[in-house]
Amino acid sequence: MVELNLKRQIPAEPVPGLHSRKPLGACLRDQGVISEAQLQQALHLQTRQNAPLGEILVGEDWASRAEVLSALSEQTGLQIADLDQTPPPEELCALKPLEFWLTHNVLPWMRVGPILPIATARPDRFDTVSTALSDTGYTIVPVLAGAEQIDTAIARHFAADLTEAAETRVDLQQSCRNWGATARARPITLVVLLITLCSLFPMLGLTALLWTTLATLALFLFLRVSGLIAHLTLRNPRLVTADPIRLPCVSILVPLFKEKEIAEILIARLRRLTYPKALLDIILVLEEQDSVTKAALNNIELPSWVRVLEVPKRGKLTTKPRAMNYALDFCRGDILGVWDAEDAPMPDQIESVVRHFAAAPEDVVCLQGVLDYYNPRTNWRSRCFTIEYSGWFRVILSGIARLGLVVPLGGTTFFFRRDKLVELGGWDAHNVTEDADLGVRLCRAGYKTEIVSTATYEEANFRAWPWVKQRSRWLKGFMVTYLVHMRAPLRLLRDLGPLRFLGFQAFFLGTLGQFLLAPVLWVFWLTFLDLPHPFQHITTPDFLRNCIYLLLAAEAANLLVGMLGVIAGNRRFLLPWVPMMVLYFPLGVLAAYKGLWELAVRPFFWDKTQHGHAVEESEAAISRAGSHPVSAGS
Repeated sequence: MVELNLKRQIPAEPVPGLHSRKPLGACLRDQGVISEAQLQQALHLQTRQNAPLGEILVGEDWASRAEVLSALSEQTGLQIADLDQTPPPEELCALKPLEFWLTHNVLPWMRVGPILPIATARPDRFDTVSTALSDTGYTIVPVLAGAEQIDTAIARHFAADLTEAAETRVDLQQSCRNWGATARARPITLVVLLITLCSLFPMLGLTALLWTTLATLALFLFLRVSGLIAHLTLRNPRLVTADPIRLPCVSILVPLFKEKEIAEILIARLRRLTYPKALLDIILVLEEQDSVTKAALNNIELPSWVRVLEVPKRGKLTTKPRAMNYALDFCRGDILGVWDAEDAPMPDQIESVVRHFAAAPEDVVCLQGVLDYYNPRTNWRSRCFTIEYSGWFRVILSGIARLGLVVPLGGTTFFFRRDKLVELGGWDAHNVTEDADLGVRLCRAGYKTEIVSTATYEEANFRAWPWVKQRSRWLKGFMVTYLVHMRAPLRLLRDLGPLRFLGFQAFFLGTLGQFLLAPVLWVFWLTFLDLPHPFQHITTPDFLRNCIYLLLAAEAANLLVGMLGVIAGNRRFLLPWVPMMVLYFPLGVLAAYKGLWELAVRPFFWDKTQHGHAVEESEAAISRAGSHPVSAGS
């Protein structure tokens, strides 16, 4: 039984003499933990950083969290509670709902007669907690505990509630979690019926196939050309120059799963960040059963501003969005970002994000950074992957964002105003492209996404079969996202408006059509060779020749986008490889049909991509490439 020091614990004031006692910094100085010069420097930093003095001292490695907690105990006269040695009782945790304890980062420690000690890491904010608990019938008093220890205790006591919420945060009408066998039966039956009709009436089926292919090609070309023109002609909506007066806390989620090869490299990359460490809250999100990553991290000394959060194993679902939903409740930042395990963000990336948010209006709730690759020279496929991403993120995505169209997010290097992300319900835990789905949902809610001028470098998936598996997951997710939001097309049209609705169709149908219907497009080339083809009896050679011109226009647009993208990314050595992109995408046809099959039989299966197989370019080479992360036209 832990002895509770009641004499120290019940002062005349709710929070004992915070303004009359010795300041925290003076306590640490007098204890010999910090010097006078360090104290003055920390106080100066506090004028620019929205962080407690203790966090600044810890972030600068001038004091440990245990030393700060001890000094805080001396300053306030409050006892330090050990929630690991003496866990909070279940019945006391039930006094308030989970949301209350999470919001205030507090938890009842024990009951001593009529006295209820509440563990808190911020006694300066305890008045609000005490008032909210005044209806419990107890005398509420504060005790001290570390914020992470409180989080751990909350996670332990509310594991079932937290994991259920992680899987069901998104409104059912905009989630795919009800995409069970019964729900899948209807579209599968429809597809089988269409195939049967086409077999019975081949001429009609071929005509429908031809026009569907042309329609998706036209949508694809519309999106590419619109984004290209907007990128070249529209000006950046705002000029971002200066930092906000007081820098905010920024949380970054880094989901990890079986990342033995990448863990040590990841921490080294995170150490390059130049944002004030007192305002960094980087959370490595692990699955409870992931012994591989745990073992890798156990051999690494984590910085004070990096913490590990384990997601309990409950049920059969193990996806990145589920893990991020679970971690969302434990984030402390006003801004929340996401990086992948293999990411190498530019060192000043968070500063760029903070400045952009400070200048942006309130309806801009998300910023998408540029994704690029640090191993473009590994082989031919890594070169093509780099060209593809350069064109998409540096040209097309920036263009459609300026047009105000739906921006399908990129899965990493996007940053949210955290309160708005919570309002939107976080991520759809069952969707394997939760990023693109979130981009649609935020647009439906009336919010906007802008492109932020910073880049993150990651590993290009350069091996053939892993590339197919990764691309099949993306395409399956696009199919799921499209079907979910098209459940009620008229409602979607009202939410998005005509132009955004058209952009939604252009992205999803255009992208899916280019892969699923690529064999139909290839048939067009038979016309030039005067060879027999399936469409020769349903249309004229002149019409097919015009179809080829449309296809050539799409290829020309792709070439132009690719060239502009690698120039914008300062990767001009890739320019000779841009024409080779026509040989790169056919492998995506296999991925598309793999994704289509999984949509029917394994819609929630997450085909994980293994990282750590490529050699990273030198830091100097990455810095040169990142010196212009978004082209001047951005």
